[in-house]
Amino acid sequence: MYRRKFLKLTGMSVSLSAIGTKVIAKTIINPPKQQNKPIVISTWDFGIAANQAAWNILSTGGRALDAVEQGVWVPEADPKNQSVGYGGLPDRDGFVTLDACIMDEFGNCGSVAALEHIKHPISVARKVMEKTPHVMLAGDGALQFALQNGFKKENLLTKESAKAWEEWYKTAKYQPVVNIENKLFDKVTPQKLPGNQYNHDTIGMLALDSKGNLSGACTTSGMAYKLHGRVGDSPIIGAGLYVDNEIGGATSTGVGEEVIRNVGSFLVVELMRQGYSPEDACKEAVMRIIKKKPDIAKNIQVGFLALNKMGQYGAYAIQKGFSYAVCNAQKNDLLISGKSYY
Repeated sequence: MYRRKFLKLTGMSVSLSAIGTKVIAKTIINPPKQQNKPIVISTWDFGIAANQAAWNILSTGGRALDAVEQGVWVPEADPKNQSVGYGGLPDRDGFVTLDACIMDEFGNCGSVAALEHIKHPISVARKVMEKTPHVMLAGDGALQFALQNGFKKENLLTKESAKAWEEWYKTAKYQPVVNIENKLFDKVTPQKLPGNQYNHDTIGMLALDSKGNLSGACTTSGMAYKLHGRVGDSPIIGAGLYVDNEIGGATSTGVGEEVIRNVGSFLVVELMRQGYSPEDACKEAVMRIIKKKPDIAKNIQVGFLALNKMGQYGAYAIQKGFSYAVCNAQKNDLLISGKSYY
């Protein structure tokens, strides 16, 4: 009796193995022939201008890593953007601190956290990746490294952001506007609120170049009026950004604490590895946050944006209002409203 069961189970295993081998062989022998490349995608409406800078590199056969660095330079240098780089709203003590990370097709990555006085933290993050054995430098150490590598020390607090902070400081009440991203964007048309109500956003960018290689970048000035020293998800590899050149990349925006707790961008990429589409992977990551903390999720925004190896892209957020920009040979600077749970 046991012998018959053993032979039966062995036969089933051999059959299943054969099926599995056929599936694997088919995937390897007949890979999809069409790829939507080059392509660059990024979060929010300021991603349109950022994508154009990245496209200038991608469209001439340039590397995805160079494209995402140069792309996010645009919002980092824009004083009107009070959530990224120069002109970013300060922390509770009045200091502008910046976070950024970058990741290439080889799995190399670098980041900086709580960096002051440097307009382009994304480039400092790249230097960390290329010139040190480390992944992250923070605070005074990150600033020292930047200055040693030729970066210019600047005052990043603009008059507009200083005025907004002074108004806030009269009451020093820390209560971020609920679903600020939704209020900032009416459908896909930017509707910016006064500076003292503007909380935070992040630019996350993902690119696939003409050689089929992926890279990503993420940079922000973080949550307005945060505790001095607070670091969100943006500079954390696996949370604010993750790239796997075999599968795809993902980035996030919104309340970074919840992204960190769920290792959000890594999760999205791993779900795509399992066969999820970019949008479905982003949705599942959002649902994990909602399931774990439904009461908190009702009052915050978190959004994910993903790009797979084939150049397919998608996004999903907790709240309505999350938009992202797409640029390729067919869609030049297109702003799309992402799907959401609420």
